[in-house]
Amino acid sequence: MITPEMSFAELAENFALFDDWEDRYRYLIDLGRKLPALPDAWRTEATKVRGCISQVWMVPGHPPGEPEKFAFAADSDAHIVKGLIAVLGILFSGRAPEAIAAVDTDAAFRELGLDQHISPSRRNGLVSMVEKIKGYARAA
Repeated sequence: MITPEMSFAELAENFALFDDWEDRYRYLIDLGRKLPALPDAWRTEATKVRGCISQVWMVPGHPPGEPEKFAFAADSDAHIVKGLIAVLGILFSGRAPEAIAAVDTDAAFRELGLDQHISPSRRNGLVSMVEKIKGYARAA
């Protein structure tokens, strides 16, 4: 499961340290590289996120020792998408399932400046990942 190593406020501070978008993309890719590996057994048609051009798999769960909170494991075959998954982990993992519906991902991505720097196809995939997370949380 993705367990964030930082808060969203810390993430936003880190993004603000970079002057150009190449550095921010490198940081985003680095965040994705730090994600825990997704077991091959979890890479199934049932866990695949539809609407993404890249391959993305997502599995719901709970943070270790916290069954009342939501977390997820995920992976992608695209480096930037893995970084976006890491950002979503910071936004959603460790929250109570009922609090997940209130998370404003559009505002969060605007604050990071990512809203203007991800392609329309990646944006569609991001929307699909958020819908999958919110669906998992509703079912929890």
